[in-house]
Amino acid sequence: MDIYVGNLSYDTTEAGLKQQFEQFGPVDRANVIMDKFSGKSKGFAFVTMSDTNAANKAIAEMNGKEIDGRRLVVNAARPREPRPAGGFGGGGGGGGSRRY
Repeated sequence: MDIYVGNLSYDTTEAGLKQQFEQFGPVDRANVIMDKFSGKSKGFAFVTMSDTNAANKAIAEMNGKEIDGRRLVVNAARPREPRPAGGFGGGGGGGGSRRY
């Protein structure tokens, strides 16, 4: 089961996060999401636990818990929403004509 962990301190490491969740059961993976340009944490992570009961207990116990000075937001991860295909996003509005 994938677990979303939000409101992470920028100082929280994957090893530290994994250690926090291992008190509820085996953790397959802890992945702190990093900004690809700055290399710094984006302030959220995903933790994967194969035992659903342990994952649900971790969600219940860890949601609202303070770690590294931040109160965590923890819930079951939702599937990633598909992004629109193509270029750079939506189009702009039309420019209207100038009147002199």
